[in-house]
Amino acid sequence: MAPRYQHRRSYRGRSPPGPPNPTSPVAYGTMGYVTRIVIIGGGPGGYEAALVAAQLGAEVTVVDCDGLGGASVLTDCVPSKTLIATAEVMTTFDSSYEELGIIVADDTPPLEQAARVVGVDLGKVNRRVKRLALAQSHDITASVTRAGAKVMRGRARLEGMQSLDGSRQVVVATPDGNEQTLTADAVLIATGAHPRELPDAQPDGERILNWTQVYDLTELPDELIVVGSGVTGAEFAGAYQALGSKVTLVSSRDRVLPGEDPDAAAVLEEVFRRRGMNVMARSRAESAKRVGDRVEVTLADGRVITGSHCLMAVGAIPNSAGLGLEKAGVKVRESGHIWTDKVSRTTAPGVYAAGDVTGIFALASVAAMQGRIAMYHFLGDAVAPLNLKTVSSNVFTDPEIATVGYSQADVDAGKIDARVVKLPLLRNPRAKMQGIRDGFVKIFCRPGTGIVVGGVVVAPRASELIHPISIAVDNNLTVEQIANAFTVYPSLSGSIAEVARQLHTRKAAGEG
Repeated sequence: MAPRYQHRRSYRGRSPPGPPNPTSPVAYGTMGYVTRIVIIGGGPGGYEAALVAAQLGAEVTVVDCDGLGGASVLTDCVPSKTLIATAEVMTTFDSSYEELGIIVADDTPPLEQAARVVGVDLGKVNRRVKRLALAQSHDITASVTRAGAKVMRGRARLEGMQSLDGSRQVVVATPDGNEQTLTADAVLIATGAHPRELPDAQPDGERILNWTQVYDLTELPDELIVVGSGVTGAEFAGAYQALGSKVTLVSSRDRVLPGEDPDAAAVLEEVFRRRGMNVMARSRAESAKRVGDRVEVTLADGRVITGSHCLMAVGAIPNSAGLGLEKAGVKVRESGHIWTDKVSRTTAPGVYAAGDVTGIFALASVAAMQGRIAMYHFLGDAVAPLNLKTVSSNVFTDPEIATVGYSQADVDAGKIDARVVKLPLLRNPRAKMQGIRDGFVKIFCRPGTGIVVGGVVVAPRASELIHPISIAVDNNLTVEQIANAFTVYPSLSGSIAEVARQLHTRKAAGEG
């Protein structure tokens, strides 16, 4: 069992059993001793921390400059997955309607029978994207304020070192040009990150775009060049290909999604190419410039490719500048990320950090967990340290790629001894019925015990299918336990049980 940390006690508005300690982080209020928490940044790490701290009786102020939900809700996860939802419908229709016997009646002349019969209104799609993102931000704000936390608009910074009484000063620059100083017993920094930009490929918001600007497009790009084949690049490349753009994906690595399971990445790249995407491997982009209504992207080897639009997806920069971190004693890595331990503490007493600004794992779920852990720790609740080997993640391409626990790279590098079985979805009866040709289920288990330590699912809605494997990893379940659990027939989840049965058989036979 993971060790549990016990820190300070929260009295939730009640008087403590004794005289106040002058070095305690608890401030005296009219109703007793109340801990003052200031959270800088309203993304998943910030607003989830605010909910926990308010529930535990703290006086919470969230300082945010854009709107609660942060980039995850306003410009990243929620918008991109909303766009991808439309693309998913388009892909499912285009790839399966003939095989499933669906007839589409239209007025296409005989010579144009091969023309696309379903299109998309990107302006309408993007208006829906923005509307849903804003609605989600408003819902989060309502939840946080209903919990008792105060939301303050502005940009905050730490002011110097910790005071003798253990408190810290946070200066907030408000939109009206004034400054306000807040006193905090603990500060959580959850300021997120912003798109990285190449010096010679500056976005103009019209033809050269970063991932926060694509939702301003009113018409579908005819020819989209996507620079960067990581998760963001692959998701947008697949989405716009499905929506009807001609897409060129520029990858500086040998394959798309270099950080993901190699078998999964190979499936996705093959699907991309089969659907007509131009995937350029080992091609590093050096510059992008607008030439009239076209964009020219120059590669490191001198080649020039052109398109109507270019999306730069070349990583993210942590929002750690201008926060007064150095003077406050907060250690920052060379990359700009804030150093934290497994309970979200920084090197400065009473200062915690969560989310993309820490560089731990750029997932909203991880940011939220970091924020919750920070508040549990500071306010004296029992808390287990962050365990990244139980984190499940998903790439929202088509097919999706979901992973949890130890990876194929960990096994290949000898970090863990594990048995592996991979089963193609092509053998699954439900997949055959739905016209699903691509994907697989892969599970890793410990030899001898059969304890599940990781898994990969490549399939439509893999983000839903990974959950039983995630439960197994988190609870040290064995392949025997998974194999013996009932599954619906026919179902895609039946492949998970089948892989577990094969691993159980191999374990019983003593095979590697």
